[in-house]
Amino acid sequence: MADITIPRRKAIAAGRLLINGAWRDAASGETSTTVDPTTEAPITSIAKAGVSDAGDAVAAAHRAFEQGPWARMHHEERAKILFRIADLMDERAEDFAVREAMDMGMPYRDFRDTIMPHCSGLFRFHGGLAMSAMDGAYRTSYEPDVRVLTRREPLGVVAAITPFNFPLALSCSKIAPALAAGNTVVHKPATDTPLTALALAQVILDAGMPPGVYNLITGPGGAIGDALVNDGRVDKIAFTGSTAVGQGIMRQGAASMKHLTMELGGKSPNIVFADADIDAAVRAAFWGIFWNKGEVCVAGSRLLVERACYDEVVEKLSAMASTATLGDPFDPDTMVGPIASRSEYDKVLSYIEDGKRTARLTAGGGTRQVGGKGLFIEPTIFADATNELKISREEIFGPVLPVIPFDSEDEAIRIANDTTYGLASGIQTGDLGRALRLADRIKAGTVWLNCWHKYHPNAPFGGYKLSGYGREQGREAWESYTQYKTVWANLA
Repeated sequence: MADITIPRRKAIAAGRLLINGAWRDAASGETSTTVDPTTEAPITSIAKAGVSDAGDAVAAAHRAFEQGPWARMHHEERAKILFRIADLMDERAEDFAVREAMDMGMPYRDFRDTIMPHCSGLFRFHGGLAMSAMDGAYRTSYEPDVRVLTRREPLGVVAAITPFNFPLALSCSKIAPALAAGNTVVHKPATDTPLTALALAQVILDAGMPPGVYNLITGPGGAIGDALVNDGRVDKIAFTGSTAVGQGIMRQGAASMKHLTMELGGKSPNIVFADADIDAAVRAAFWGIFWNKGEVCVAGSRLLVERACYDEVVEKLSAMASTATLGDPFDPDTMVGPIASRSEYDKVLSYIEDGKRTARLTAGGGTRQVGGKGLFIEPTIFADATNELKISREEIFGPVLPVIPFDSEDEAIRIANDTTYGLASGIQTGDLGRALRLADRIKAGTVWLNCWHKYHPNAPFGGYKLSGYGREQGREAWESYTQYKTVWANLA
């Protein structure tokens, strides 16, 4: 782990909207307040955009796409700007990490060591893809004087709507490929956690992005989201969030045949077999669910354990959860930070109360405070659960884990796939053949074998079933931000 000095909280300037290359207030002059979930104190005010502001942002992006240089710029020149964005992000990594720790409650060290390199890496990776001309030229066997030219062209205006739980990472996973492909962007970050989006917007400006290519609007998700989805000038919606909201976007977007990337909910199974390294499996299970306090779409939120090692796994995992350090994200010893907002905190507690009525509580189940304040929920484990329980079926999005026993491979796979979701999964076993065999049978977009929470910019990420469709990261993401054109040329 990198040896870094952890700074303190700092004053954050008020957030404004970035439209057509200029910072401005909301048309209404209204603002909202973002709150530190550790101290429960206000951090700063944020411009509260309305429908007219969203329209202005879309108009700027549309004009920049149709009339500006970005879509027609040589791909190498676009790549240079993306590389500059990545370099500036790394130079300002401390500012990004402080903002995320204050705004969202992610431990500062986790962000600096893991999230920040991934985010700047996304711009470098997609900048590298932009460097390569991905067009083709072909001859037909039956018409030697005819050439077939294929090319990928950008879609147009992309609206990126991003959630509260990984504010920067889930923004970069959309913005980087969209820009690399030559699109223009309107970014709507989560209302509760906009601070790193504001910092990213400044980085993009400082890197030399032409006006209107990237626009940032902050404010209420419902009104602004509807405005973006219903605007015929928006060609694609890239969304991460709940399945219910994603389904609504799909229905609304059908009227204008919008391109869509949907990264939605999850209830990911983590399967532990008795032949696994049990201590390593327990660590993978702990961090699989409790990293970022369980506010992770791919959290290992259902633990399936072979009956032969069930008691041992429950005992060791419960002990680890009971001794986990909850605390200030700026404390280097903190393992679990605060829930990001009061509404999420209340929702998670309601699931815990349901779990207490239907399963056996072996760890956690309560709340804590740091210095008499903070939205902290103890890492909570419910043993002897079944897959039919509410805590096993619904996405809790918090530090709550049901543990379900099984007796055979077939039963484990049946339970694992018995969900409407299919975002991620994991298999902990000492038998590589079994691991690969069962990986083929699990219906999920990601399968982790003897690990959890492994990511890289060049590895595609996305879900099956109600967890959405389309892929972020990897060359596959580039596909979803471009469209093919075929040109037939008769040379005779």
